[in-house]
Amino acid sequence: MAALVFPGAAHAACGGVNHFWPTDTRGSGRPPLAIGDSVMLGAVGPLRSSGFEVDVRGCRQMSEGLGILRARKRADTLPDKVVIALGTNWTVTLPQIRSALVILGKDRVLGLVTPREVGGVASSDQRAMRQAGKRWPRRAKVLDWVRYSAGHYDWFWDGLHLQPTGARALAKLMRQAHGWPLPRVEAELTPEDVNVRPAWRKHAPLG
Repeated sequence: MAALVFPGAAHAACGGVNHFWPTDTRGSGRPPLAIGDSVMLGAVGPLRSSGFEVDVRGCRQMSEGLGILRARKRADTLPDKVVIALGTNWTVTLPQIRSALVILGKDRVLGLVTPREVGGVASSDQRAMRQAGKRWPRRAKVLDWVRYSAGHYDWFWDGLHLQPTGARALAKLMRQAHGWPLPRVEAELTPEDVNVRPAWRKHAPLG
C-alpha cells in the first residue's frame, strides 16, 4: 500500500534553508551567491572555500529561487553575480530565467548550472539554460554540469547527489563565475522574449 505524504510532511522531509558565508573572500564587494537544492548541499564546503555565499534547501524549485532573488533585491543585498543550480525538483523554463534576469537587472550576471537527470537523459531544463546562454550571452552564463560531469560516475552516489570528488568538481566548475566580466551596457530584452512560452511540466518534486 502506498504511503500518503501530506504537504507539511513533504516540506519537513526536504529540510529547511541552510545559509553559509564563504570561508575565502576573494576581492572586495559581495561574494557571488550560489542558490541550490540538495545536490548543492553536498558541495557546501568546497563552494565556501571557493568564495561563494551559499543558500541551499532540499527539494527547492526554481519558483523558490526567484523568490530568494526578489527578497534579496528588496533588501538591497544582491551581489553582482548569482549562480543558480536548480532543476532536479521540477522544471526550469526560459520565462523563469528571463524573470531572474529582470530581477537582477542589466548590470549583473546570472550563472546557470545545467541539472543532471536520472538515467542521464536530456531535459527541457538543460535546453532552456543553453538557449538563455545564447540569447543573453553577456548576462546569462551556462555552467554545463551535465557535459562537464559526463562519464564520471564515481562523482555521484546515485547519479545526482555528490560524493566528495563530485563536490570538488562542481566547485571547480562554478569558480568560473569569479572571472565573468560584468555587462556595462546591455540592450533591453526584446518584445519577443516576453512571449516565450513556458516549457511543459516535467516531473514531480523528488523526496
